Amino acid sequence: MTHLPRDPHAHHQHHGHDHSHHQHRHGFAGVVAEIVAPHSHDAADSLDSALESSRAGIRAVKISLVVLGVTAVAQAGIVAASGSIALAADTIHNFSDALTAVPLWIAFAMATRSATRRYTYGFGRAEDLAGLFVVAMIALSAVIAGYEAVGRLIDPRPIDHLGWVALAGLVGFIGNEWVALYRIRIGRRIGSAALVADGLHARTDGFTSLAVLLSAGGVAAGIPLADPIIGLVITVAILAVLRTTARDVFRRLLDGVDPDLVETAETTLAERPGVLAVRSIRMRWIGHRLHADAELDVDPNLRLTEAHSIAHDAEHELTHAVPKLAGALIHAYPAHDDHETAVSTHP
Repeated sequence: MTHLPRDPHAHHQHHGHDHSHHQHRHGFAGVVAEIVAPHSHDAADSLDSALESSRAGIRAVKISLVVLGVTAVAQAGIVAASGSIALAADTIHNFSDALTAVPLWIAFAMATRSATRRYTYGFGRAEDLAGLFVVAMIALSAVIAGYEAVGRLIDPRPIDHLGWVALAGLVGFIGNEWVALYRIRIGRRIGSAALVADGLHARTDGFTSLAVLLSAGGVAAGIPLADPIIGLVITVAILAVLRTTARDVFRRLLDGVDPDLVETAETTLAERPGVLAVRSIRMRWIGHRLHADAELDVDPNLRLTEAHSIAHDAEHELTHAVPKLAGALIHAYPAHDDHETAVSTHP
């Protein structure tokens, strides 16, 4: 039976492309770039089932909420000791931002529900809608940070209780950055762009707390303009996070996938016995699970049961080759004579 000819070096070329595409960033600039715009790993380690990955997402939200709650309580204690109204406002801001994880919690819970006659693909798309809410909250954080920084440049205000302010900033930064790292790691593991976005949202709150810490240090060193200047720098960092987050969330909503995943799927299907060519391959994320739809050309002289067997084997192989693929719909079509000739004469 004729097979689609493949370049014997294609696998190695593909591997090399992956390596260059995901190469590590080095130096201080690389560290900063990884913080504000961590590169995506759509093909990262996956969990075995959609249900288990949804539960992992819920667990990540729960744990991070507890950590943020403890952080807010610690900051509230510092506020009570210092009597600073500014610190009280920042603590309330951090507490309210922690609650933005609630829509994501609801979305993960909805993803565990079975598909219905109305929602035949299930409720995974709710996760992407929660991601939109997170993007809006990051944008709001950038607006608030920028407004406060410009306001203090125009009308400088003294900062009281510098020691308490610095301590509150340190506590806020540590708590939010831990949550950011945890959410981003779990989000990449289960393939959730919304959970990664929520991790980046926690990072923007950590940036705000870091600004408080650095501003207090600058004012203590006799540089009163350190407060608004650092605020503007943090605003730029939040905008960089916003750009990355919005790109990833909207890419999911528009059914965008990593081209490497499509190439892996095409290679896997084309190498299956009995497959003459891959007519098309379409893939989309629904929540944190991938779905695929492919059309294959097979020998027109095959019986229906044989063509079905080829399609079934191709689907089985595809679900093992592509991480986080929940299912695939494979169509087998009889190849036309002109296509067969084109395939057989392909160099």
